Amino acid sequence: MSLIWSPIPNTIRTNKLMFNPTRRPPAIAAALSQEKATFDFTRYMEEKAARVERALDASVPLREPRLVHEAMRYSLLAGGKRVRPILCLAACELVGGPERAAMPSACAVEMVHTMSLIHDDLPCMDDDDLRRGRPTSHRAFGEAVAVLAGDALLSLSFEHVASATPGVSPDRVVRAIAELGRSVGSEGLVGGQVADISSEGVSGVGLEQLEYIHLHKTAVLLEAAVVMGAIVGGAGDEAVERLRKFARRVGLLFQVVDDILDVTKSSEELGKTAGKDVATDKATYPKLMGLERSREFAEELKREAYEQMAVFDEAKAAPLLALADFIAYRNN
Repeated sequence: MSLIWSPIPNTIRTNKLMFNPTRRPPAIAAALSQEKATFDFTRYMEEKAARVERALDASVPLREPRLVHEAMRYSLLAGGKRVRPILCLAACELVGGPERAAMPSACAVEMVHTMSLIHDDLPCMDDDDLRRGRPTSHRAFGEAVAVLAGDALLSLSFEHVASATPGVSPDRVVRAIAELGRSVGSEGLVGGQVADISSEGVSGVGLEQLEYIHLHKTAVLLEAAVVMGAIVGGAGDEAVERLRKFARRVGLLFQVVDDILDVTKSSEELGKTAGKDVATDKATYPKLMGLERSREFAEELKREAYEQMAVFDEAKAAPLLALADFIAYRNN
């Protein structure tokens, strides 16, 4: 699999989604400017993504019952940016932990994310035929197997953190598992999905309700990735909570950009069906705020995320700051 990561220039225009890094707080801008001179984001992402791919491949061997494992691997190994697992690894290394300590958590977060995509694409949910440029799981394997493959990935995610995390104290492993569980359940993905479904076609959905949906449906898993990485990396409570706030803003930023791309990009460019939000009359940031205000809001979120990172070592924080930029400027 070939992954291409675009470098981040000083001022970036992507699909008219423009952010000017000179508007960052001066101390943060100066620190990032210094680190960007030595930090190769493209190389970092390629190397991390390659190691994540190997770990994911090893985590779901092809065994009996063969059909469900084929379906699990079909969706889990279908590519993607691997932003969530790389966030997990970067957070672990930021607080001084080794990559190997966080890799099981990184894989687990990607398993949960993949489960959510499989289930979101089902006819009873979003009824999508295309995911990452190829048929969705239920189109390739049938609805029953797709549901079961998603369930199996969810179960495996917890088992994998519990059984495969090396050199981390049991209490920290338990904390990481609890964080993952919270991100999936009624206070996380499930709660956000229910609120999202309930808002479809409903007039009067406001920004507060929309933020609730996206904080629980999208941001919560990016938050879990960063927090789990920090926990298994040995971070103290203050650092964990600062990273939680960073990840929450980045997670909401991810969704705002996603909403913008849905109305400005084609299905071929996105690798999934474009315009679905408009077709189903979903509340989105462009719908409620307008396109230009949505872009401004995205910049505000990124700036707030940067502010949380000001206390950390600049060199170690560079990957997380660059990942926030990447999320803001992505094309799909």
